[in-house]
Amino acid sequence: MARDVALEAWLREALRGETNVTETAMFGGKAWLLSGHLLCGAREDGMLARVGPARNAWALAFPAVAPMVMRGRALDGWVRAAPEAGAEPRRQLLDAALAFARSLPAKDAGHPKRNAKAKPERRTTARR
Repeated sequence: MARDVALEAWLREALRGETNVTETAMFGGKAWLLSGHLLCGAREDGMLARVGPARNAWALAFPAVAPMVMRGRALDGWVRAAPEAGAEPRRQLLDAALAFARSLPAKDAGHPKRNAKAKPERRTTARR
């Protein structure tokens, strides 16, 4: 999937000044995390926003906004704003995503990933 570099630039600018925001490659485009929690993303087919389950219906009321679908399943609390949604709805969705991510406890940066398998200790024996 091709990237939307203009949307990526808009999100970088909109998130400039926010603390604890990181950018990474994800979802076939770029994604931004706030304190380790997924916040939003930019792909060719639009902006992804994690507004939270309580704001799902509110977000879906915007024109050109649809549920985010992964593996054939709509993700509750995640929406995709198509390119034609426009700047003002995107700004409101981003503000809702920021509010939701701020409501979550910060992730422990030193904590290993949930799905990472621990590597067994490698024992070495001294040769004599």
